[in-house]
Amino acid sequence: MSSLTTIYALSSGALPAGVAVVRISGPHVPAIIPLLTGRPTLEPRRAVLSTIRDETDSPIDDALCIYFPAPASFTGEDVLEIQLHGSRAVAAALFRRLGQLKGLEPAEAGAFTMRAFLNGRIDLTAAEALSDLIVAETDAQRRLALSNADGAQRRLYEGWRADLLSIWARIEADLDFSDQEDVPPEFGDAVRLEINGLALRIRHHLDGYRIAEVITEGFHIVVAGAPNAGKSSLINYLAKRDVAIVTDIPGTTRDLIEVRLDIAGRLVRVTDTAGLRTTLDPVEQIGVERARTASRTADLVLLLDDGLEQVPEMDAELVLPVHSKSDQRSCPADVVAISTKTGAGIDCLIAELTTILDSRTKILDTVPSKQRHVAHLESCIAALDRANCTFEFELVAEELRIAADSLGRLTGAIDVEDLLGDIFSRFCIGK
Repeated sequence: MSSLTTIYALSSGALPAGVAVVRISGPHVPAIIPLLTGRPTLEPRRAVLSTIRDETDSPIDDALCIYFPAPASFTGEDVLEIQLHGSRAVAAALFRRLGQLKGLEPAEAGAFTMRAFLNGRIDLTAAEALSDLIVAETDAQRRLALSNADGAQRRLYEGWRADLLSIWARIEADLDFSDQEDVPPEFGDAVRLEINGLALRIRHHLDGYRIAEVITEGFHIVVAGAPNAGKSSLINYLAKRDVAIVTDIPGTTRDLIEVRLDIAGRLVRVTDTAGLRTTLDPVEQIGVERARTASRTADLVLLLDDGLEQVPEMDAELVLPVHSKSDQRSCPADVVAISTKTGAGIDCLIAELTTILDSRTKILDTVPSKQRHVAHLESCIAALDRANCTFEFELVAEELRIAADSLGRLTGAIDVEDLLGDIFSRFCIGK
């Protein structure tokens, strides 16, 4: 499904750089190779040092050129990659030359990956995973994106869809060759057993979305406690910069302050909160209420105790007590005790957080990574549930078709034209 146009873009990082990689993809590539390199052609998939020339045959730069003939390329089209010196002037001269050639146009965001999808080189889940890989901030995000980019999601969803189509085909064949009254009961029991088993597997898979969500959006930690318990000091210590204002005046922090951190290769969103106490100050009251609201929705609350004020009670899913200001007092040996002045106990706190993160973000299998995946999987499950409750086999077959279509939309096998612009616009230019 090759396009009539040929696209080009810088596919490496911002200039200036040590090397600039320019990617060209489309049907005009074989014709422009001699125009740019002076060579009649290039040996496929072999780097060749060539002098790139402009329209006057003047040299632009010496570059490594690699030719990938269709269909064995990333886009499925003829592709030429040119590796030049990463100077703005060199790149500008090459782009000026490419802009003069008929049939060539600058690539828009995601254009190369979209062509790879349209030419059957990747499916939608792999395209989304490539986008996630490009913007990955942590090692966990990188691993999640790679696990989906290698086609694991596609194989899983296509396998389920094949199972559905097989059941559907058996029902249709039986209906074509017999009256429904003649269908033996064991046929219906066997079909429902298969449908129920598949629905259970999809539900189990859907449960993994929470893990992917935590990895991509960040594990949310709220630091709470009484005023002056050391919350802002801990935030600043973990962030290695002054994120929050630290004073000895109670009530200094009145609003939520959030910082994104990488802890043990995971994205963590740490929120500083107002000190929890009874107050007549209306502004501080708002801050205290916001702190309690944030704690109720957090994945983890670090509840700081400085030994001076009463530790507030927390309405939270998971609370880790932390004794702060350990340099100023003695703390029990069996608790997490820290000092942001000396750094004592911080490694122990990080180790506790790592253990919790491991339990909440460990991926043992392929998981859905987008809300779009969740919507189609839920639609599939709903159709399977309706099929299980239906006694008319014509209606069972129709529900199986709906379920199979939902799985097909996950990988882009059917009816995804309205999604393409949204998905591929999220890519950077050159990918």
